[in-house]
Amino acid sequence: MAMKVKEVVEIIPPKDIFVGNPDASVTLMEFGEYENEDCAKANEVVKKLLEEFDGKIRFQFRHFPLTRVHQRSMKAGEASIAAAQAGKFWEMHNILFENRRQLGITSLKLYSREAGISNKHFLDELINSTYGWQVRNDLNEGIEKGVRDVPAFFINGEPVTGKPTFENLSKDITSALKKAKKKTVAKQRA
Repeated sequence: MAMKVKEVVEIIPPKDIFVGNPDASVTLMEFGEYENEDCAKANEVVKKLLEEFDGKIRFQFRHFPLTRVHQRSMKAGEASIAAAQAGKFWEMHNILFENRRQLGITSLKLYSREAGISNKHFLDELINSTYGWQVRNDLNEGIEKGVRDVPAFFINGEPVTGKPTFENLSKDITSALKKAKKKTVAKQRA
């Protein structure tokens, strides 16, 4: 009797997904969720920052679903991770924010097509919570870092205080870039 061997599939976790310059000296990280209005506004700010600091920063989105308030934020996070497996995280990320008031499982499946995902098992993966652990891992890491509410930003691992406006984050990124440049110059002299 032949045994079926189940194929082991490696999952790309959110901590390995970035947009921007992969070698940038400054990393902007956000803990957020897809149903939150303030996170949607912050997403627009991040888009502007990526344009303004093109080639100088990289951005990472981590999941922090506030499920007591937004019951669909967990599945939306899972959908974005499922999209990442097809190389479409950022497409799905932006579509989810644009449709943050309609994040039911059937809608998530439709958004996956809109993002360019052709995975026939997308719906099954959502129903079976295939990527639930990745969302929970992000949530746990956020809790360890002291995140209480979203959006919560970090620059090079340091928490950002104040409102996540374009002006505030630009100032903090500029400061971090100067700090990184000083470190590079000091290393070169040593």
